[in-house]
Amino acid sequence: MHRVLATLVGLAVFSGQPQAQESSRTQAHLTLGQGQALAAHALENGNPKLALQLSDALLEANRKNHIAWHLQAAAYAQTGRPAKGRQAAARAFRYAPDSAAKFQIGQLASRLAFQGGSPVLSQYWLRRTAVHAPDSKADALIAKDYKTLRRISPWSFRISGGVKPSNNVNSGSDAATQEIDGLSSHQNRLGPRAIALSGLIGTLDTSIGRRLRQSKTSLTSLSGRLYVQRVALSSSAKEEAAALAELIHTSTPRNREFGSTYGEITLSHAFAAGQADSGGSARIALTGATSWYGGKRNYNLVKLSGSRSWSLSSQNRLTVHGSAEHRLDPRVNALRADVFGLGASLSRQLENGNSLSFSFGLRDTHTRNVNSAGTSATMRIGYALAQAIGPAKVSTGLILGAADYPGHVFHNGFGWQAIPGGRQDNSLYADLNVFFEDYDYAGFAPMMRIRAGKRSSNHSRYDSSEFSISLGVESKF
Repeated sequence: MHRVLATLVGLAVFSGQPQAQESSRTQAHLTLGQGQALAAHALENGNPKLALQLSDALLEANRKNHIAWHLQAAAYAQTGRPAKGRQAAARAFRYAPDSAAKFQIGQLASRLAFQGGSPVLSQYWLRRTAVHAPDSKADALIAKDYKTLRRISPWSFRISGGVKPSNNVNSGSDAATQEIDGLSSHQNRLGPRAIALSGLIGTLDTSIGRRLRQSKTSLTSLSGRLYVQRVALSSSAKEEAAALAELIHTSTPRNREFGSTYGEITLSHAFAAGQADSGGSARIALTGATSWYGGKRNYNLVKLSGSRSWSLSSQNRLTVHGSAEHRLDPRVNALRADVFGLGASLSRQLENGNSLSFSFGLRDTHTRNVNSAGTSATMRIGYALAQAIGPAKVSTGLILGAADYPGHVFHNGFGWQAIPGGRQDNSLYADLNVFFEDYDYAGFAPMMRIRAGKRSSNHSRYDSSEFSISLGVESKF
């Protein structure tokens, strides 16, 4: 400690004390606190070199002195060494005793990361700073800075996930036996994997993107996405499935049989379209992907997609989109297919700030598997409130669906038989989404989605209902 005090005194003399006897008097009274004040004074007067020397001496006395690390970070910033400054700021953040200090130091670390040419690290430090934001004004400023960095950074990241309790984790049937309209036929019992089973669904959805080229009117990027879904059957579902499996002499289903994974890589090009300043845009994308189910690879796919968007007015926007997908190298030949999609969406900003949206989609599947070959149509009406209700932002939606599989066949217990007129499904679902943006951690806030609905079919195997509550996290920025 005495050696450190002497060092501080020596530096003080070096900075402008003219006489040795004044040095002696300073040594008798100089404390570590005064040394910190002296380093701060050096920074304020444009002498970062002295501030670095003083902070080094302070850190010899205590390596966990967050103020000394903070002073050193600021000194490195003044000398044009942002990388060294960010490292010092990281140490200061680690040892800072309270949220107020961590907020200030985290902001400095973010600025130094940006000055060092790393907007990604700057975003990382903004998220760490968000944990210690003192008020809503600071929260809004962090969100604004983060969005600015997102535009600047060539990299983008997204992650979300959640857990969903559901009464139908496997999209199974509500019925216990097959019943076909229009057939006076034999009925046979459905297996344990075909009936609705309750349990938990866990999901993780991550993506990473890299901007390859950008101009005032276009953007070319490469992105990757990984979506993982896993299922845990409830105790009652396991018991029900085991009893049915024993009854019809088959194996009991296990959790891993219902897990799915999807990975893709997409090259996309977005560009302004239409007249200048019209707000119109377009996008084309080429995607390569792989799908797994039950721990086994289902198929690979190549998909070409495109969209065109028009700004009809300051409140209305129309988007039309289409896609063509070719599934190849399937695990079994029945999974080989070509899928074509076409859709449109209209969003409208209402006078009260709320938003209303309509979307419509058509899907046509061509495959040798007659039970998958067919067309489907969906329509969704969405409504989002601009003002939060208490601590939560709320949106809701209603989804209508219809599907036709003209060549559908089923096994009647003796052999395969076609359904006269094919299979037709109709569905109705509603969802309520609640985002608790005021209860965030590092910019991630909890969300809850309640979904309920029913699908009816002329083939009872495809009659199903769902009630689920999803709990997860999403980014505020």
